[in-house]
Amino acid sequence: MSTLPTELQAQGVHTLLVQFTDLHGVAKGKLLPLHQLQAAVMPGAGFSGPSIAGTGLPRTGPRSEYWARADLATLRALPWMPGVAHVVADGFVDGEPFEACPRQVLRRALARLAAHGLQMQVGIEPEFFLLRQVEGRWQPVDERDRLDKPSYDLKSLPRQLPFLHALRQALEAAGLQVLQLDHEDAHGQYEVNFLHADPLCSADRLMLFKQAAHTLAEQQGAVFSMMPKPFADQPGSGLHCHVSLQAADGQPVAPALLQRFIAGVLAHSHALCALAAPTVNSYKRLTVGPSITGTTWAPAFVAHGPNNRTALVRTLPGRFEWRLPDASANPYLALATMIAAGVDGIEREMTPPPACELDLFTLPAADRERLGIGLLPQSLAEAVAALQADAVVQAALGPVLAGEFIAAKQAEWLAYARHVSDWEWTRYASAF
Repeated sequence: MSTLPTELQAQGVHTLLVQFTDLHGVAKGKLLPLHQLQAAVMPGAGFSGPSIAGTGLPRTGPRSEYWARADLATLRALPWMPGVAHVVADGFVDGEPFEACPRQVLRRALARLAAHGLQMQVGIEPEFFLLRQVEGRWQPVDERDRLDKPSYDLKSLPRQLPFLHALRQALEAAGLQVLQLDHEDAHGQYEVNFLHADPLCSADRLMLFKQAAHTLAEQQGAVFSMMPKPFADQPGSGLHCHVSLQAADGQPVAPALLQRFIAGVLAHSHALCALAAPTVNSYKRLTVGPSITGTTWAPAFVAHGPNNRTALVRTLPGRFEWRLPDASANPYLALATMIAAGVDGIEREMTPPPACELDLFTLPAADRERLGIGLLPQSLAEAVAALQADAVVQAALGPVLAGEFIAAKQAEWLAYARHVSDWEWTRYASAF
């Protein structure tokens, strides 16, 4: 610790950005002079607890203060903010780990996994849009990005190279290994893939990616957006997670154990929707039906299958892809509850339903019902109700965070339900 400030000063660092993540998966924090690094570790950077979404902390007394304690393993200079070093923090209240801190929630889930002699690697694949506003309406920043099937488009991709190259350089300079960047299946939509890591590290990296992307897009005159479904007739943005389980010594687990874990994820999928697809807009992505490109690529049915991108869980050799999360998900909460669901499958020795190799986007409803393939929640209200009925997923969150999350999402749904949209004015104003 004693040499760290000197090393950072040699890199031109003079300021420390202490960052934590709130209930909604939004980065929060403050700037400190570099000489306050030791204080950022212990007791931590202090914040008003009730000012942070999802804490439920009081306005007075010792529990009104939220302490963000820096995790020095995450300390790194920020290439896109010269002179600033970034460090991720865990939430503490009254001297104890704060149960409603999303990073602490994930730590608890990993401890439960470790109690079974298991560890995990996760590769997160964020999809996002580059947008701009024209006369009050949102549209892709690249007005020439208009192909019917824009996936892997090598005409529009080079036009966004200044942003994409700057993003890759910044992320790699900050210690993230970028595997690939591509144009996704909607106009103005892109994807970045990172090297896999343990879940805590992967969630931290995703938050760092979002902070870099927001800053660099703004410098290019664009808006970086992880809104799940900006355009009604086009695919939305997922946050697919590639998951593998290992024993404590790093060796792969037996296939039967991985199957039990997958069975738990499927069994709790309705409640997991609330965390993995946590906004009103999320369910515009998860609805059944085609897009202008021919498919939405978002799961709508509770199923698993070998290399089946139409299923909720796509199984691959030695791992699976969890396709439920969208770009608005809080990565700590989504991963923590997915782990809790999988561990429940192991503990209860669950067996997954038969693997599905069919295209679920075209399979007739009668055939899905015959095969026992259920439909995911089709609204935030339905997903939150499923969370309220799922003791396993709520326990992973803890009573404080579960209560805060459910209350926030019920309020979000009520506000949406009361909103009168342009669609309603057009359809009903003079119809009757």
